[in-house]
Amino acid sequence: MLKHELRIKYKNLREEMNTSVISDYSIILANHVLQIPIWDFFCFHIFLSIEENKEIDTLPLITLLQGKDKNIAIPKVSGENSMENYLLTDNTVFKKNKWHIPEPVDGIKIPENQIDVIFVPLLAFDAKGNRVGYGKGYYDTFLLKCRPETIKIGLSFFEAEDSISNIHENDVKLDYCVTPKKVYKF
Repeated sequence: MLKHELRIKYKNLREEMNTSVISDYSIILANHVLQIPIWDFFCFHIFLSIEENKEIDTLPLITLLQGKDKNIAIPKVSGENSMENYLLTDNTVFKKNKWHIPEPVDGIKIPENQIDVIFVPLLAFDAKGNRVGYGKGYYDTFLLKCRPETIKIGLSFFEAEDSISNIHENDVKLDYCVTPKKVYKF
């Protein structure tokens, strides 16, 4: 399938989900992340959910990371196709941007080269580790700035598609994708 077809399909599937299922699946995903060999790393990037888009609730995963004393970097849109990362602290203040994404107002910036593990938002992914996001390019731009060995983990309510037919050379593949049923390794 083409990316634009997958966006429509998975936005519609999400729209059919109720908040109870989203909450249950989000906790299951956080527990599945424990299976991935990432716990010796120090700095983790994680997105905050767009509740209006029925995204995975990342708060259970954030709680897990905090319980393991990890540094957590939260993204903030900083320009055309560009993001900055800020250290999550007890004093972090959030404000929703124009896409309803909660973002840190300010704080301690974390450079891309210090991030070890990235939890990547997506709408769909395929059996080869390719992903489909909302199509604005923020995460592909961000992932290209990170170290090549940075581990990229997608989070999805749904299982893998066989393939995404219109992959571009700047699309960055995932290393893992976690779903309620299994953990994919690419």
